[in-house]
Order: sequence, then C-alpha cells, then structure tokens
Amino acid sequence: MSQLGATKSGFILCIGVCILLFTFSNIKDLDEEKQFAPEIKECGFYPGELCSAILEGKTAALTVGNICQSLLRPSHNQGPTCLQTTTNCTTIIQDLNFITEPLSKEEVDYPLAYIITIHKKLDMFVKLLRAIYAPQNIYCIHIDKKSSKSYSRTVQKLTGCFSNIIISSKQETVVYAGFSRLKADINCMEDLIESDNQWRHVINLCGQDFPIRTNREIVQYLKTQWNGRNLTPGVIQPPHMKYRTSISYQEFQHIGMAYVSQTSKAKSSPPHNITLFFGTAYYALTRDFVRFVLSDQHAKDLLEWSRDTYSPDEHYWVTLNRMKDVPGSTPNAQWEGNIRAVKWKDQEGVSHPGCFGQYVRDICVYGLGDLPWIIESPHLFANKFDPGLHPLVTDCLERHYRLRVLEQAEVEIDPNWYLEDNYTRKPANT
Repeated sequence: MSQLGATKSGFILCIGVCILLFTFSNIKDLDEEKQFAPEIKECGFYPGELCSAILEGKTAALTVGNICQSLLRPSHNQGPTCLQTTTNCTTIIQDLNFITEPLSKEEVDYPLAYIITIHKKLDMFVKLLRAIYAPQNIYCIHIDKKSSKSYSRTVQKLTGCFSNIIISSKQETVVYAGFSRLKADINCMEDLIESDNQWRHVINLCGQDFPIRTNREIVQYLKTQWNGRNLTPGVIQPPHMKYRTSISYQEFQHIGMAYVSQTSKAKSSPPHNITLFFGTAYYALTRDFVRFVLSDQHAKDLLEWSRDTYSPDEHYWVTLNRMKDVPGSTPNAQWEGNIRAVKWKDQEGVSHPGCFGQYVRDICVYGLGDLPWIIESPHLFANKFDPGLHPLVTDCLERHYRLRVLEQAEVEIDPNWYLEDNYTRKPANT
C-alpha cells in the first residue's frame, strides 16, 4: 500500500472507531446535531467536534482521542502529502490553508520578524509556519546542517513560495545546549536586519513550538506592555547555574551524534566586568537592540566569550538586555513576560497540575489532557509538541487557534483560510 493509501486508511479507521465510541459511550454533552466530516483530504484533518470536546476537558472525549491517536500516530511523521506531490506554489498555499492577506491595519502597522530553527518533523514545522504566517511579517528559517537532504529540499520548496520567508544564509550544525544554537539565531538576525521589511520585534521559535495567542494579540502585547522594550525573562545568575560559565565546554560531533561535553579548563571572567544573568533562551527583541547586538563591541566580546559555555543562549540575551543604555533594555526586570508556556517536571504541582504526555529532558511533551491548560495560559507560545507522539494535540490546537485568528479579522475572509471542517463554527462576520 502507498504512503498516501496508508495515511488515508489510518484516518478512515480512526473516524470509524471514533463514531462507534461516540455511539456507545455516554458523551451526551457533545452537539448531537453535528456529524463527522465524511471526507478526508490528502492534507486531511480530524473532526472538529472531537477536538472541541477535548479542549473543553471532557473526559470521555479525551478517552476517544487517545484511542484515535494510537491509530494515527504512524502517519504523522511524513508531512503533508500535498507538499510532497506538487511543485505548484498556488496549489501548495491553497492546500495548506495559508492566510494570504493582512487581517487588520493594526497588524500591518506593526510587522513582526520570526526566527525558526528546525531540523526534523516536517509536519510540525508546516503547522507552526501556517499558524504564525502573515504577509506583513518576515520569517527567517534556519535549517540545521544535520537535517536530511530531502527534509531541506522540502522546506526550501515550501518557503520558496513566499517572498517574505528567507532561509538563513549561514547554517550551523546545532548541538543541544551548545554555542551553535545561539549562533543560529545570530545568523538569522544578520539576514533580517538587512531586509527591507521594517519589523518592530523579532521572536525566536524552535520546531516544537506553537502559538497560543493570535498575531494581533502578540502585536497588542508587545505594543502595550513592552512598547519599545525587549522581552527577556531572567535574573542574576544563581549559584547553582554558575557551572555553565565557570568551566569550558566543547561541542562534539561524531558517528551521527552531537553533544556538549565539559572540559577541565576553567574559564576567565566575562569581558568588560559584565554581570551575568540567567534566563530563558526565548525572547522578543526590538530592531534597535538587534542592531546593537550585531555591531557593539561589548556584545561581540560577550558572544565570543560565550563560545565555550554551556547553553549560552540562556545567559547571552538576558545579560545584554539588563545593561543600562542598551536599546530597549530592562535593567530591573526579572521573570516577568509571558513569552513561553512550558511544563517543567520540577514545577509539577506548583505552576502546573502535571504532564498528560511525557517528560523529555524534564520538559512536558504535551498530551491531549494538557490542551485545556494550554489554551488558558497567558503566554504567547507553548512548548513542547510532537505530532509523532501525540498527533491529535497539534491538530486540535491549530483548529482552535485558526478560528480565533479569523474571529479577530477586519477583512473579508477567504473561505480557504478555514481548516477542514472549521465550517461548523465560522466567525460571525462572514
């Protein structure tokens, strides 16, 4: 059986099982008038009724969804079939339901830049890009050097259909917790600052992120609470994190493995008597701050000094942003800023009720039971998602997200901007 045939069979089998379970289980609080979509496209989606019930936290729907996920999991590792079988950009954009016009003047007047670092999971990248894409914004995609040739070609094929999406002109072999991860962002910043797009803030993402807030809500958040300032949550480097910058680390790559290893060499103090801070690797930075990072000698010296530290992206941005007289700096800020919702293992029972998926490197890879918590979060984005493990999580979340995006639109909505079966809950202004 072909890959496409197997994928379709998985979808059909899942829907059949879901229908039977809905019939024989006591899920009476779902809309009884609605039916499951009778057809599954090549770039198909799951029934919206099931997703709505899961997002509302209904236990029976969650049980059904988990059964469906187990049946569909193998088919969610290849990416959309339409992307692999056509070279026509018009068809790709239409089949993947990209929004092709700005949705409000407010968003046009405040364009954003995005840096997305990826190396695998094409399906997740497409979902992320489709969710955050807006024609007034600009996007820089850093494809890891260790990505497969077929993966790189497919990403280039998709991004080549958009004039406001660029591939980073310099590529790194990104190593977890290594300097290469920080350098990937720097590379994209060099490309973005040379673009004609007059973006106001740049936001960095990885391939396992997904937005919680719409583009318009992100713009409003950055304009009001962070107007002209950089968003870099963090504090002065705590004692238990000093090992990251007091000993030299080195990146190693061999036999298909890439990792950071500690050496026996002690590091010198940071240049220019800079006080180190520790925080999140994720940020929203102003255009003027990016120019400072790329041109200021203090910033360059700190970057070079950070080359052999552990996870330097968790001290570099926040340290520079705590300096006085730096464009958009926040010298007295601490952890404020709703940049990323993450369920850390050591925060279970404190900041979140637990992980319904599984922990990987102490971060929750979200399961279906995490969806109500995610959509109620005040953060702009959430991490971490894996359609290969929990395919229905991202499928349901992007349905919910796309509807909210279109509900806020101030322009006439193209019917193609709806995801499959979203017609059951179209915004009132259509």
